[in-house]
Formats: sequence, structure tokens, C-alpha cells
Amino acid sequence: MSQPASNPTNAYTVPSVSITTGRTGASSKANALGMRAMQERAYAKRGEPFLLIKSPPASGKSRALMFIALDKLYNQGLRQAIIVVPERSIGSSFSDEPLSQHGFDWDWQVAPQWNLCNAPGVDELRVAQSKVEAVRKFLESTDKVLVCTHATFRFAVEELGVDAFDGRLIAIDEFHHVSSNPDNKLGSQLGALMARDQVHVVAMTGSYFRGDSEAVLAPADEAKFETVTYTYYEQLNGYRWLKSLDIGYFFYTGRYVDAIAKVLDPTLKTIVHIPNVNARESLKDKEREVNEIMGSLGDWQGVDPITGFHLVKAKDARVLKVADLVDDSDTARRSRVLTALKDPAQKENRDHVDIIIALGMAKEGFDWIWCEHALTIGYRSSLTEIVQIIGRATRDAEGKERARFTNLIAEPTAEQAAVAEAVNDMLKAISASLLMEQVLAPRYEFTPKNAGPQPGFVYNGGDGYQEGHTNVGVNEATGQYHVEINGLAKPETAEATRICKEDLNEVVTSFLQDKTVLERGLFDKENTLPEELTQLRMGKIVRERYPDLSDADQEAIRQHAIAAMNITQQAKLALAQADADGSGTAQGNTTLLDGVRKFVNVRDLDIDLIDRINPFEAAYAVLAIAMDEKLLRQVQASIAAKKVNIPEDEARELARRALQFKNERNRLPDINSADAWEKRMAEGITALARYRAQAKAAQEGVSGNG
Repeated sequence: MSQPASNPTNAYTVPSVSITTGRTGASSKANALGMRAMQERAYAKRGEPFLLIKSPPASGKSRALMFIALDKLYNQGLRQAIIVVPERSIGSSFSDEPLSQHGFDWDWQVAPQWNLCNAPGVDELRVAQSKVEAVRKFLESTDKVLVCTHATFRFAVEELGVDAFDGRLIAIDEFHHVSSNPDNKLGSQLGALMARDQVHVVAMTGSYFRGDSEAVLAPADEAKFETVTYTYYEQLNGYRWLKSLDIGYFFYTGRYVDAIAKVLDPTLKTIVHIPNVNARESLKDKEREVNEIMGSLGDWQGVDPITGFHLVKAKDARVLKVADLVDDSDTARRSRVLTALKDPAQKENRDHVDIIIALGMAKEGFDWIWCEHALTIGYRSSLTEIVQIIGRATRDAEGKERARFTNLIAEPTAEQAAVAEAVNDMLKAISASLLMEQVLAPRYEFTPKNAGPQPGFVYNGGDGYQEGHTNVGVNEATGQYHVEINGLAKPETAEATRICKEDLNEVVTSFLQDKTVLERGLFDKENTLPEELTQLRMGKIVRERYPDLSDADQEAIRQHAIAAMNITQQAKLALAQADADGSGTAQGNTTLLDGVRKFVNVRDLDIDLIDRINPFEAAYAVLAIAMDEKLLRQVQASIAAKKVNIPEDEARELARRALQFKNERNRLPDINSADAWEKRMAEGITALARYRAQAKAAQEGVSGNG
């Protein structure tokens, strides 16, 4: 952990996540049909009418869809395939591909007139009518594939009706744009198409987090999908070239353009995302910000007339080629820049461009394999956006061994008027770093102790499964871990089992981004028992997310989510300790996974241990270093001032936990117990009794007055 640097901007870095990959090459190996690992896994489910592919950027989702769509068109009787992407620039991901050259039965071909992402006109609203007419003509034709934007598809369904799409495959890229909120048209239309049950749907996303409180799909619709999950761990560990990824936060005071030179290394291929004009970090003049960023790189030499790239002479005399995607005042120049960046002939040319500066572009689906550094100014509240931005730098390319993501954030100081907003940014930054640790971790499969060995796993470092001991197994092919935990609740239904295997990251996201969890876990940890967060708050989050599941299934999901989160956190701490004392032995696999092995093998895991680990322990230390003592005390005092007695819903949950305690131990919790959690449950019983007495008195008062 670096200390604040002595410079005018007082800028310093707080590293959060750093992993080293195994470089197994599995991600790029192709089978006899030309399919890579994720594509082969998805193709095995090609017969499913509703298929959800959750796979990180650069894992090959676009080509996986091509394989699946062609099979549905030629083997499953579907008439046409409609590919729906969020923005026009992503349409190029679905250009013609000669798949038969690699052993597949058919080639992927899109007639030029049916790739509406390449049609003239940038303003979707202005050209919507002509594009809807194009969709109508396509539906009447015998051609097979159409590519359009989410907006065009929404307009087409609105005008033509859902029945016009009967017998087609609807493939939705960047599926997290869909929402179950009735005001989300794409989500409502998808629900109507699925209810009619005359289409097949393939949904694809690099992250199933929306970044807001809305679910992507209603639970009933989501349950219809068969899910294919390919984790970030599998993707990164299976690369051939890229061997490390660093994720960190860089805090500064003053103007960000004065601090950016400390993190913008001109020798690295970099995408810089400047802040939205409404963000705290913004200077409210995007063109000036771009000019000052280029000024920090060197001396401006002019503009390349062919590509539209700015030419900047760096201090080492190299001429950097800088693509400006922020300035939209010159439509012709912007068009040249976009065309140059998408030029397929330059995809393998590392020297084509050096720096890309963007505002809202160059995120989803932007394919620049040489990008080594994703530098983002201003906090991004959506984990989806963070994952997408990191994905720009984690493509595998020859000779590219390191990748990094840096988030440049204004440091809160006691003198700032917007202290509350700054602290909120800090909380969210810490939340994002913890979430990324979870996203980058392997998939866990938890079972109760002595459940027996699971197929495909090698146990305890090759020593075999041992009855009576806590066992940990690893599936080297998938990177999946099987961990036994004493007292673990087992899901009872197929849906709860699926959630525990596929969707734990979504549950952890809701938990770590919960404001109450962050405030109490970080600022009031002296007065907050870990169980209050891991049992009460997580329990509430799970119940609200999956209201139709039984109490037993909800509890099983809660336990699995807490176990996954805390094992990842403790693995990181174990690894850090091993590195500190010189005993680290990370070789061939991700260092985080070595930490998992170290942690799991030296502890007899049980539910008490899992629930009593504060997942914010390391984050609190980062926060304390990143904020000066004066401000930290101000914030802690502010949080403490808001403290109230146990809320009624929390008291009710504590009483429910106390009843479980009684069933297990044949006595109620003792309010005088030395065990803090037992004492807290007893306090909950007392508080609930008080609330009930108050309600009864109020009711009697109403009756008496009547």
C-alpha cells in the first residue's frame, strides 16, 4: 500500500485487486468445429428455446451466437435470426465469418442491406421509420439474418406487433440493458414474446448486473432460461499471452487533468474515459479536458487526414496517435475516426493507434485487442460498466502480458463542500473493488460436510477425499472449487440449486452495494456484529430478491453467498500474509486461487466461522489510509449520530433467528451472554416485544376513542 505522494495534487494509488493467470491457453484452443471453450459449452445447449449466456468480454459470445443461430435456422426449423445490439458500433461484431473453413457446416453471412447498424444516419429517432420498414421487408423476405440496434427492434415490435416475429430467433446482445421494470420497453416486449411462446431467445451479456435496483427479468421469465456461465477466471486463466491484471484506485485533489499524468503512461496502449459533464470530477468543458489530456502527453503536431487521429509528440520523441471520440462537433472527422478504429485490416496492427479518449463510447463490445490500460476518471456507479470497461483491456494479444484498470477519483477532504458525495464515491469504489474480487474468483460449489466427493474434482492437493475432514476439491478444467462446510443448508428445489451455482455474484452485488451494509460494515464496525450483516441484512436481501422461494431455500442461498464472498476475501488476506512472510508459492494458477487453497486447507469451515467474518475488514483499512483522520472522524460521528434502536423489521428477523437458536439448543438466547451474537438476538426479542406492546396500546387507544 503506497503512502500519499508529496506533490501538489496529493495523488496516490490504493491497489485493490491483482491476479496472476496460469496462461493455460484453454480459452483460445478450438475443437474440430472451430469452437473455443465457451462457444462449445454454449453450443451444447443449442436446442434450448430460451438460452442465457453469461460470459466476460472477449470470450467469443458473438461467434457462439453464430454457431447456435445457424443450427436453429438449418436444423431446428426457425425461419430467420434477428440480432439485436445496443449501439451501431457493435454491429460489426456480427459481420460475415467463413465458419466452414474451420470445420463447421455453414458460413455466417449477413446481406449488406440487412445489417441496419451500417445504414446511413446516426440519430435512431430520425431514421427509425425507415429502419422499421427495413425490418418489415426482411420479415417478408427469404433471407436469414438481420442485425439492428435495441432501439430499432423496440420500434419494430411496437409497430409490427409481437406476432410478426413468430418462428424467429431473437438474439439480444448486452442483455443487461433489459429490465423487468414495466417502463423498460425492451424488457416488456421480451416478456410478451416469451409469453406468446412462438420465438426462440438467446440472451448474451458480459455482466448480469444492471447497476440499479431493477431486476433484468421478472423471476418467472428468468426461470424459463437455460443458463450457460463462463467465468472471468476461466477466461483469464485460459489466455495464451496475458498473465496479470491489476485493478486499482487513484485519488487526487485539485483538477484531474493536473493529476492524470501520474497514471497515464504514454508507453501503454490506453483507453481514457473522461467523466460525464454532470460528474463531480468533470471540468464542465469536455473539449478542453481532451486538449489538456493530450497536452499532458506532449506537443500537438496536427491531425492525420486519413484516420482523423491527433498526432502528439511525446517527451521521448515518439509521435503518439490519439483517437478523440469525445468531440462530436465535426461529424466528418468523427466518422473518419470511427471508421479507422473499426478497420478490420488494422485489427492485428499494434501501432495503428496509441491512446483513445472517450466519453460514452468504447465500452460495450469495443474490440481493440492491444489495449493494456483502461483509465477511467470519476466513479462509475454500475458494476456492469466497470466490468465492461475492464474488458476493454483484457483481450489476449501476442506479446501483451499485463493489463490494468485504474479509476481516478477525487479524494474527499474536510474542506470540500461535497463531503457526503465524496464519501459516497469512496464507499462505492470499495464496493466495486470487492465485487471485482468476487467476479474474478472461481466458481464455488458448496456442500454440507461429508457430502461425498463430486465428479471431476481432485481433492486436497491430490491426496484424495478424506471422510471426517473438511475437503476442498478443484476441477482444473473449469477452475471450479468444491468446498465442504459443516452445517451448511442445502437448497431444496431445482431453482434454488441453480441460483447457488449460477447467480451468487448477483446476490453478493446486492449485498455489497447496499448503503446500510457499507455504512455499518465500514464506519460502525465497532458497534456492528458481523452476523447483523451476514445474517440479517443478507437474509433480507435474499428474501426480497427471491420472494417466491421457501424459507429453507432462501436460507441456503444466503449461506452460499456469504460463504463465497468470505472465502474469496480470506483467501486474499491469506495470500497477502504469505507474500509478506516470504512463504508465497503462487505458480501456474491464479494467485487468488492459491489463497483459496491455503485458506480452506488450514481451517475446519463451519457456518459460525463464515458468518462471523467481517467482509469489510480489509476495505476498512484501505478507507482509513485513503481518507485523512479528520474526515474519517467526521464521517464516523455522522453515522453514529444517526444510530437508532433496533428497527422493527430487524427486531423481527432477530427474533426469528432466536427461534432457530432455541430449536438447536433447547433454550432462548441469553441477553447477558458473553457471546455478542447471542446477546444481540436476545435484544431483538426484547425490542420486538416492545414494538408489539406499543402496537397493542395504540390499537386499544383507537378502540377506546371509538
